[in-house]
Amino acid sequence: MIPKSVLRDGFEISQIIKGGWHLAGGHGAIDATAAQRDMAAFVEAGITTFDCANIYTGVEQLIGDFRRNYPEHAKRLQIFTKFVPDLGDLPNVDRHYVGSVIDRSLTRLGVEQLDAVQFHWWDYSVPGYVETALELERLRRTGKIGRVSVTNFDTPRLKQIVDAGVPVASHQLQYSLIDTRPELHMVDYCHARDIALLCYGTVAGGFLSERWLGHPEPSCEALANRSLVKYKLILDDFGGWESFQRLLAVLQQIATRHESDIASVATRAILDRRGVTAAIVGATNTAHLPAHTKIATLVLTDEDQTLLTDGWREKAGLLGDVYTLERDRAGRHGRIMKYELTKTG
Repeated sequence: MIPKSVLRDGFEISQIIKGGWHLAGGHGAIDATAAQRDMAAFVEAGITTFDCANIYTGVEQLIGDFRRNYPEHAKRLQIFTKFVPDLGDLPNVDRHYVGSVIDRSLTRLGVEQLDAVQFHWWDYSVPGYVETALELERLRRTGKIGRVSVTNFDTPRLKQIVDAGVPVASHQLQYSLIDTRPELHMVDYCHARDIALLCYGTVAGGFLSERWLGHPEPSCEALANRSLVKYKLILDDFGGWESFQRLLAVLQQIATRHESDIASVATRAILDRRGVTAAIVGATNTAHLPAHTKIATLVLTDEDQTLLTDGWREKAGLLGDVYTLERDRAGRHGRIMKYELTKTG
């Protein structure tokens, strides 16, 4: 079974979290009945924490339907959703706006309290993110929200929110062997304030897998979905395809030694980093569930850790704080984002 991690208020979550982005339709058509059956399998395997968002098309409703159709499984479930106002709505986000989105999430999920709401703000030049976080905190005190969390904030802005009096429980961010930007400032800050790190992208959308070892470099145009394009851009900035292939070779060496696989080793390596509470795995079905469940028993040695930090490439990597590259809407990373999804989500 997947072990539990504990947030600072004693709330337990599974160390592996089932991500919801892949169920929003961007990775292919979703069969709702099959998706709910798969959710049951994840819960039975001990992956009892699900991640979703107000902007993931249909996913909150899908999880709500799962709760209603599988009541015994629902009792074991923790649901972390997100509050992401549309870019164009940022100047108009007020108490009514926040309340209406939160109420919609409550209705869709069929709960009286949201276990956690992870807050994101697209553009720091638009004022209001501290005030919005404080409004979410007010809703926490009324009982509609269990925990106020954030997603993809940089360190200075997260500090502003915390200093304003918001008890941020967790921070969902991108963290992997090819994206170590959290280690610049965020890991230290969150560790000092007991803010849990929930990490997505630990396998870079599937690039950190045997499939890509020895594979010729693909163009972004040849990739199957926006998720892969996103991580290919990260790979480009990380050091290029040759450096990435050296990393895959090291991961394969470690995986072979442990009778495991590249994706599991890559995820375990991040789970072992300071301050990391859980890893989020994207899954449209149960194809990789057996491998996910084995991550809990995978123990990397000191030799493995040395190989992963020193044994495969020059000192390089992405620059900047968490999500800084992606916030440049005119840049390569920002141009592929979708900023207006609240109404369709």
